[in-house]
Amino acid sequence: MKLLFVLDPLASIKTYKDTSFAMMVEAAGRGHEIHFAPQEGLMWKDGRVLAEHARLHLVDGEKRLGNPSFHDAHWYRLEVPPRETPLAGFDAVLMRKDPPFDMEYVTSTWLLEAAAGDGARVFNDPRSIRDFSEKLALAKFPQFTAPTLVTRLMPQVQAFIDAHGDVVLKPLAGMGGESVFRVGDRDPNRNVIVETLTAHGHRTIMAQRYIPEIRDGDKRILLIGGEPVPYCLARIPKSGESRGNLAAGGTGVAQPLSPRDREIAAALAPELWRRGLLLVGLDVIGEFLTEVNVTSPTCFQEITQQTGFNVAGLFVDALERAAGA
Repeated sequence: MKLLFVLDPLASIKTYKDTSFAMMVEAAGRGHEIHFAPQEGLMWKDGRVLAEHARLHLVDGEKRLGNPSFHDAHWYRLEVPPRETPLAGFDAVLMRKDPPFDMEYVTSTWLLEAAAGDGARVFNDPRSIRDFSEKLALAKFPQFTAPTLVTRLMPQVQAFIDAHGDVVLKPLAGMGGESVFRVGDRDPNRNVIVETLTAHGHRTIMAQRYIPEIRDGDKRILLIGGEPVPYCLARIPKSGESRGNLAAGGTGVAQPLSPRDREIAAALAPELWRRGLLLVGLDVIGEFLTEVNVTSPTCFQEITQQTGFNVAGLFVDALERAAGA
């Protein structure tokens, strides 16, 4: 297959832990052609959606998986000059650009949706990426959520803090634990935190009751082609921290799915797959679903390294079936 990956700048990718890199290594190992386009390489031209792209060759791909001693700057070679190809000319297009989910990202989903109308096979489905806010998607599955409020009204946020005593506040468009605050009802900084996050009532945020089970990890459960991976990655906060995100210093511990994990996954997976979401990352703390990640879910390498389960292999299997269909 001829695969196009839409990614962040290649120099920013940490090959020893990056999920997109694991996908590319697995796909290249099966003989598939890998091409790269930055987000800004997508365009509508002459009545079709094109990508300015280049074929990408991996350098020591297998050796770099899980190995931080390699210097990432030398992990790829791009063929030059770049070419322009209609997206429908690829067997599959993988949108793996990280948030923020800003207007440029939304514009990319519009272009990708137009390409899908022209016959391109895009994963994840661009309309579903746009429709599934990673935070607000919880509104579709309230039976699995802790007490949650989404608003930009500061008095509502303050009342929620008073009602629950210990809460987590976070922006809707962040990632990696960025700008996530744990706030207590007696926190002397609560007013300034609420004012800052809501931009004095001009920006909508999410408030959730604090879940003490975060001490056991913020679990990333992966759904691939409508089926759960049998292992999750519990991201355990470092001492003195309430965020488990790996980017915030958390430690990832792979473990089998619990019965509650499987219950949540079984309830969500068919609906998400029906919407064209080939890869989804559910975040679960204790008994509660906290996020539904659809833009660029991660944790392939950590799970594989600790359990031996080939997550990237399962993903490329599903991609081959979906692209073939």
